[in-house]
Amino acid sequence: MGFHKTGMLLAGVTFAIMPFANGMAGETLDRVMETGTLVGATADGYPPVAFTDENNQLTGFDVEVAREIAKRLGAEFKPVTPSWEAQVAGRWAGRWDIAVGSMTPTTARAEVLDFPAVYYYTPAILVTHKDNTTYQSASDLDGKVVGACAACSYEDYLRHNLVMDVEGVPPFDYEVTPGRIQTYESDGMAFDDLRLGDGVRLDAVLSNVPTATAAIENGMPFRMVGEPLVYEPLAIATDKGDAEFNAKITEIVDAMRADGTLGALSEKWFGVDLTKVK
Repeated sequence: MGFHKTGMLLAGVTFAIMPFANGMAGETLDRVMETGTLVGATADGYPPVAFTDENNQLTGFDVEVAREIAKRLGAEFKPVTPSWEAQVAGRWAGRWDIAVGSMTPTTARAEVLDFPAVYYYTPAILVTHKDNTTYQSASDLDGKVVGACAACSYEDYLRHNLVMDVEGVPPFDYEVTPGRIQTYESDGMAFDDLRLGDGVRLDAVLSNVPTATAAIENGMPFRMVGEPLVYEPLAIATDKGDAEFNAKITEIVDAMRADGTLGALSEKWFGVDLTKVK
């Protein structure tokens, strides 16, 4: 496992923001300003990105990024943890205002969501049980059973249909062709199956380097195989159609990047500045 250091600064990437049938311009921003609350969807069970700590509080990189966005909007932050499928489906109907959940801005998702800002990149890596020492590269897992989060970019990668039309993303190849893909609600659930033993339920899990590193540091019997397969751009998502809200989120994230807040949060939670392409 290694990071490819090119030092390219994350560009302020903004996706097409246009009115859509299920949202009127300003509706979300007006609601946040009127209630004084930013309801943010995120995940749980993905340390150090988003997880419940020993005090039963949701915390992590994504949570702190969302909290800082709320602060700069002059609002309180209220986290919610809807299913991943619900987040990527769009048409949120006001149940939450924003999703800060390390979401890859694929072209398919952009049909139902807006992505006003990419806020960091993360390298994807295959993780196996440490008892197996024969897997040395991604292709060694061809034909094997590989786990991944359901309806996420890792599942798309394993199915060889990941599309990321984002400026500055390093090119990637499909380096593994599983025999079977087992999907899970979270990486943590996939890791629970992998920890049962080499090949018991899974041969590997496709996760990301920060999550895999945290699992290993917490005593999980895993090891990472080969080099990162793809560097994902991860974006803040909003429901389709509120140009004013999107513009405000873009402005805030750009400011967080410029004043060093975003990089500092990445260093705090990951030990490295992942707001840069490696």
